[in-house]
Amino acid sequence: MGAESRWQFPVLQRVREWLLNPRINEQRLGEALDTATERQPPPVIWLLGKAQSGKTSVIRALTGSSRAEIGNGFQACTATASFYDFPQEAPVIRFLDTRGLGEVDYDSGEDLAFCESQSHLVMVVMKVSDPDQQAVIRALRSVRRRHPEWPVVVLHSCLHELYPDDRDHVEPWPFGQSPLPESVPEDLRRVLAEQGQLLEGLPGYGPIVRVPVDLTLPEDGFSTPCYGLEALWDAIEETSTFELRARLQHDPAIRDVFSRAAHPHIMGYSLAASGVGALPLVDVALLPALQVKLLHTLAEIYQQPWNARTTSEFFGLLGAGTLAGYGLRWAGRSLVKLVPGWGQTLGAAWGASSAAAVTYALGKAADFYLSRTGQGLPVEADSVRRIYSEAFARGVPFSRDDDQAAS
Repeated sequence: MGAESRWQFPVLQRVREWLLNPRINEQRLGEALDTATERQPPPVIWLLGKAQSGKTSVIRALTGSSRAEIGNGFQACTATASFYDFPQEAPVIRFLDTRGLGEVDYDSGEDLAFCESQSHLVMVVMKVSDPDQQAVIRALRSVRRRHPEWPVVVLHSCLHELYPDDRDHVEPWPFGQSPLPESVPEDLRRVLAEQGQLLEGLPGYGPIVRVPVDLTLPEDGFSTPCYGLEALWDAIEETSTFELRARLQHDPAIRDVFSRAAHPHIMGYSLAASGVGALPLVDVALLPALQVKLLHTLAEIYQQPWNARTTSEFFGLLGAGTLAGYGLRWAGRSLVKLVPGWGQTLGAAWGASSAAAVTYALGKAADFYLSRTGQGLPVEADSVRRIYSEAFARGVPFSRDDDQAAS
């Protein structure tokens, strides 16, 4: 029997009708996403540093978010601490910021206690042109006394503020050498040594990895806008277990701006699907609605509509054979759950890992489809099915369970 003829089965006809005209209860879907995040929260990077030290630039460089998005996305969690989830609807990473550090009359006790209870990695940001880092050191000393085993990544930020006039970055990035070469400006070498001495007296035995960075914007005019970013990625991998790069840049070799922007959303919705899949059966029925939401999110990234025509074409390329034959074991259950009257019957066999794998595979296949159509290129069904099958077989590069191991 041909793939398209499989749509003639009554169940699959109902599936197709739902896919073409999905009825998503946005409130229930939002509640399910929130519950999944609460049950299996994303790993947390605690940005410990004074105001204007470059913490927002760190988030922007790691996530690709704009300053405006970050500024509008922070949410208060204590009187003076706030968090930023990325992506917002289905986060794969959370950043905590202690906003009052170093300010007059600021009592860090509440913030430190809250952030310590949440954090998977402490990232200290010290601006090289700010000589007063005592508030940062006091806070870090307090943390290391209670958690001597915790590793710490220290970013020496805004390097260009200590460059001579009209000086560009030293290439290649030289700060892995000791002593630093004379090509590094003298004032910068001196300040890095001074800040290093402040760190030497800290308690604890967990590693302290120092990374000088200059995370500027392209319009700032430097030859390398995110100077030292690779060293920062290396430091995060060295000091954590939650595979941040896989969450945000599954394949760093991909240079397509849309595909790279799409990846963390695919990861976020896949992990959310895993969390929803672990909820009671009444919530499991929301899984395919979550997957449809992901498809619409990807279409927004590619600045294309996701409508009945797009849905019909994409799932036609994916093939009823994939969704009904191969998918009856896994993907078919995911789609059937959305059809009224069928979700309660087949939903019980659905598991968190398979929910994540199907969502991940759909996202990667849709990403390929949108990339090709956005460039006006033909889309071959065999390519879409291959990408789906490979992504499903590979599965999500990590699970929510990995997050717990990092804490």
